[in-house]
Amino acid sequence: MTIYKPHYACFNCRKTFKRRLIKDIKRGEKPNLEVKCPECNGLMANMGLDFESPKKDDLKKWEHIKSLYSVGITFHSCGCSGPGYIPNSKEKLIEYFEDIKKIYLKNMDFWRTRIEPSTKQEKERDSNKNWHELSSVSSNYKKEIVTNQEGLDYWHVKIKQVEEKLNLIK
Repeated sequence: MTIYKPHYACFNCRKTFKRRLIKDIKRGEKPNLEVKCPECNGLMANMGLDFESPKKDDLKKWEHIKSLYSVGITFHSCGCSGPGYIPNSKEKLIEYFEDIKKIYLKNMDFWRTRIEPSTKQEKERDSNKNWHELSSVSSNYKKEIVTNQEGLDYWHVKIKQVEEKLNLIK
């Protein structure tokens, strides 16, 4: 099986480099966990194995790659099917997070309108009918009742995270 070297990007120099693997380092030599640009000595971003860098003079694409990285979108994958959907413009990136926010808001509506079970039979019915919503909030939903407040708190945090990412982009 082939092991590929990870791709790192320097947004200051607009260059990419591959870093040697830990197994390539001689015994006794300590690997430097910080990856610094060989040109400007600034910290580099781990972009993943599937990253293809834009041309150095394409400032718009480099700025977009930097904004992707700032919100946690990189080109990591297991190699089977690629890194998944990666928006190719600022507008598509904003649309992507707005769509996620809509889904999270729908989940909030579920928790606002859900009637909490009070008996064992109601709990079992709720667990069978709403297992997807319950399991997203608590992996222990079969053994304990997940309260509406727990669900609201969970989705409130998720929505806040998406809004923070949107603020970084805009």
